[in-house]
Amino acid sequence: MFAAITLILAIGAVAERSQLGPLMVFVFVWSTLVYDPIACWTWNSNGWSFVLGGLDFAGGTPHRGWGTERLAYKPHNTSYVVPGTVFLWFGWFGFNGGSALSAHLRAAQACIVTNLAANVGGLTWMLWDYRLDKKWTAVGFCSGAIGLVAITPASGFVGSPAAVLFGVAAGTICNFATQLKFFFHYDDALDIFASHAIGGVVGNVLTGIFGQKSVAAFDGVSVIGGGWLDVHFIQLGYQIADSVSGMTYSFAMTTLILWAMHFFPGGYLELRCSEESEIIGIDDAEMGEYAYDYVGLETELAPPKHTFGEDALEGAVGGGREPMHHVHHQERKASTEGNPADEKDGVSETPL
Repeated sequence: MFAAITLILAIGAVAERSQLGPLMVFVFVWSTLVYDPIACWTWNSNGWSFVLGGLDFAGGTPHRGWGTERLAYKPHNTSYVVPGTVFLWFGWFGFNGGSALSAHLRAAQACIVTNLAANVGGLTWMLWDYRLDKKWTAVGFCSGAIGLVAITPASGFVGSPAAVLFGVAAGTICNFATQLKFFFHYDDALDIFASHAIGGVVGNVLTGIFGQKSVAAFDGVSVIGGGWLDVHFIQLGYQIADSVSGMTYSFAMTTLILWAMHFFPGGYLELRCSEESEIIGIDDAEMGEYAYDYVGLETELAPPKHTFGEDALEGAVGGGREPMHHVHHQERKASTEGNPADEKDGVSETPL
């Protein structure tokens, strides 16, 4: 489950950018060569980070592997964004609480701090958006629920007051991090780097500060040194080392994998789709169907000979059946005023 969720984040970063076949190959190779080693050194009892004393309760470093959301595009269906966030939120209780592997007080505490961090993160993000638009947006709150990512590595180690700080920090830092792609000019369809990579690093580092051995002991068996609150200052160094190594390894290996796929003989594994596929959408280009079959794209790909009249309907599909919806009234008016003789039944035969 953890591996599958991490790969879903990768797909979010290349949404409407990649071909389905090569993407499936990438998912298998990446999970084997990148995710598995990171998960091993983080959670395996012989892993270097585990032996060193790194704290990661439910997946900060492995989950962050692909981070190397306020949405970049205006949401096309806000009514889906909200229930999608609800499902994600609910599933995170199993993600964090279930990582205790038993029904005890520590598992309950993990669920409590998970809910707190998500709520505070949502409110924080919404407040930062309000300063710009003076609007209270549901999408802003859903984006701010990125506090779920930050609290993931700390959920079994921190108390409720610390969870509030996790939400504020994640909501603030991730909100401003969405501007990084405009500064560095990289393409990230759903701001996966800003939300999950930065959010994961924030959570991992704060765990080194607010981790408490008393909270870890809620299960009756766990013994840790704690973080700064327990005057265990070296813990922050362990957390930073874990974060830096995870991101460095993930970035290097992912680059090598993508390079090898891009230059694979014949171009069969090239991940990036064509420009035409991006225009018409991956749904139609890769699967031959539309999620919403009413958006006209034919005029952008190949403008029809007749902009108006019944001839424009011949061979049209999808939104092309309604060509008048894509006509600017003022342009029609300007073209017909100079050639009134060309008008027939109130419709101009003069192409734009």
